[in-house]
Amino acid sequence: MASATTRPAPITPGRPRRRRLWRDTLIGWSFILPNFLGFALFTLVPVIAAFGLAFMDWDSYGTPEWAGLDNFQRLWGDENFHVALRNTLYYAAGHIPLTLLASLGLAMALNRRLRAVNFFRTAAFFPYITSLVAVAIVWNMLFNPTAGPVNLLLEAIGVQDPPRWVSSTDWAMPAVIITSVWRDMGYYMVLYLAGLQTIPKEYYEAAKVDGAGPWQRFWGITLPSLRPTTFFVLVMLTIQSFKVLDLIVVMTGGGPGRSTLVLAQLVYREGITEGQFGYSSAIALVLFLIVFTVTIVQFRINERRNAT
Repeated sequence: MASATTRPAPITPGRPRRRRLWRDTLIGWSFILPNFLGFALFTLVPVIAAFGLAFMDWDSYGTPEWAGLDNFQRLWGDENFHVALRNTLYYAAGHIPLTLLASLGLAMALNRRLRAVNFFRTAAFFPYITSLVAVAIVWNMLFNPTAGPVNLLLEAIGVQDPPRWVSSTDWAMPAVIITSVWRDMGYYMVLYLAGLQTIPKEYYEAAKVDGAGPWQRFWGITLPSLRPTTFFVLVMLTIQSFKVLDLIVVMTGGGPGRSTLVLAQLVYREGITEGQFGYSSAIALVLFLIVFTVTIVQFRINERRNAT
């Protein structure tokens, strides 16, 4: 009698592949999940809650009451909001282009074979990692209208009536912009240095052979090659400029008067100081929409430039 032989079950080729896929997915989630939970708990949930509070009336003690668009109607007639919006736009209009130009110029100056170039790069980047409180205090001393080195220098070169800087409603915001540019340009210099070092040297050598001068090489090679870096820097500067708060709080406190009051400070004042969290959330939502709109416009312009 012939012995019956049993054949092994066929191995499905896709089963081990699916197991590896599940294993890789679980490993990936094990790395992402802790950070995502922290982001969801401390950022995402508060942001969603703030959006909801923008349509409510709440003072943090009682039960939130539905207010509809009342908070936004109040914004329309609030003079403080209009002043803060103008000051925020004023700060952004000064901080963004000046920081962009200063960081690019600094990067080009330090993108050469110079003696102790690493020291100068570190010195230029150091203000960005310095305590902001220390930076604000030092610059307030420099801008002192009577004994500050800035005004003493201006008087030495013949300026009869130098600005009173942070003590003046006209010059307080320029003083804040100058301080902010000095602090931030080192960080964006590093980004531009990285972009400059990715440009092939053969481009410049070929341009020299064709007789192109320094300005022609700058406009024809350097700037087009730095377009992705410039776009990133521009977006980051825009977001940073619209949400400025800490430097103004330490240097001027929003004064003199309301000359340096910005939207982020108004959000803090209405919410934390006055306890009007619904109205504060409405201001924050408007600020978010402004930044979001400007960022989307920047992306659209960049896409059109890349398409041409």
